[in-house]
Amino acid sequence: MRQEIYDKITGYIIENQKKFYRLAFSYAQNQEDALDIVQNAVLKALDHYESLKNTDAIKTWFYRILVNESIYFLKKNKKEIASGEDLGLEIPYYERGFEPSDDLYNEINRLDVEIQNIIKLRFFEEMSLKEIAEITGANLNTVKARLYRGLKLLKQNIQEVNL
Repeated sequence: MRQEIYDKITGYIIENQKKFYRLAFSYAQNQEDALDIVQNAVLKALDHYESLKNTDAIKTWFYRILVNESIYFLKKNKKEIASGEDLGLEIPYYERGFEPSDDLYNEINRLDVEIQNIIKLRFFEEMSLKEIAEITGANLNTVKARLYRGLKLLKQNIQEVNL
């Protein structure tokens, strides 16, 4: 039974790796960091695969791990302090097909992390509100309220920018 769960998880991860990278990239905005986030999420999932009680819930279980890893990455990077050494000029790398293409993406990233999670999972990953509630651990009505509030804030911010 354990091997069967492990095989299902690894199959799911391999099958959906591009989706996971895309979501991690939406948080990190950097190829290497996005790959690190996905790698850490995969390692955590494989280390704790025995905690998965229902194999039908692999999707929400893994997305919860991935979102938590992404949030942890953002928090960790806020706390990092430059050592003062001359690090040189770093040229950013943009993955084709994953780069943020407009102001809407930047406006989404300016929202609270909880609202960002819901908007990214709903519109980038095309998940249902029920799945998002399971992933975030929030009540379905809370997810709906945050989504509505986030979309309202986006609309206001975009209209301010266009004035």
